[in-house]
Amino acid sequence: MDILLMGPPGAGKGTQGALLAESLGLPKFATGDLLRDAVKRGTPLGLQARAVMEAGHLVGDEIILGVVRDELAKPEAAKGVIFDGVVRTIPQAEGMERILTDKGRAMDAVLFFDVTDQEILSRLERRRAVEQRADDDPAAVATRLEAYRDQTSPLLAWYEARKSLRRIPAVGTVAEIAARVRQALGR
Repeated sequence: MDILLMGPPGAGKGTQGALLAESLGLPKFATGDLLRDAVKRGTPLGLQARAVMEAGHLVGDEIILGVVRDELAKPEAAKGVIFDGVVRTIPQAEGMERILTDKGRAMDAVLFFDVTDQEILSRLERRRAVEQRADDDPAAVATRLEAYRDQTSPLLAWYEARKSLRRIPAVGTVAEIAARVRQALGR
């Protein structure tokens, strides 16, 4: 089962993705983790990604899709994957669709974690206080939310047109949201 988790920064994709991966016995792929691992291992795509990241640019669609293609070739990904925010643009979604089709698979569900900006800002401020993450600084959060709205939110209509989008109200306890996720997946 291949499942894509979508939502703005702080929507709970990482937390719910880890729970879902554990309950389904599937690996969880997150873009940043995949890129850092490819860079660490010194793969050709990792070396390309490192050069782009060190120059302060966003990694392009082809590198992202190449890393995903490499990861999907691993035996542990044969039964499915939880994709944690991996697809962020329509070209990436189209590329992901091609990669999965080539493997005789399709995205089984796209879960959109729906949460207000006010809730996101509150969550990320709390996380910043606990984890001291530089990317949770208010200016960085504003930049990430703007990038999300501009690049990623158009994907909602793209996946809705394919009848695979399921909206998850992402406010409440971790357990309450996890129950909504299971319900959306019919589990």
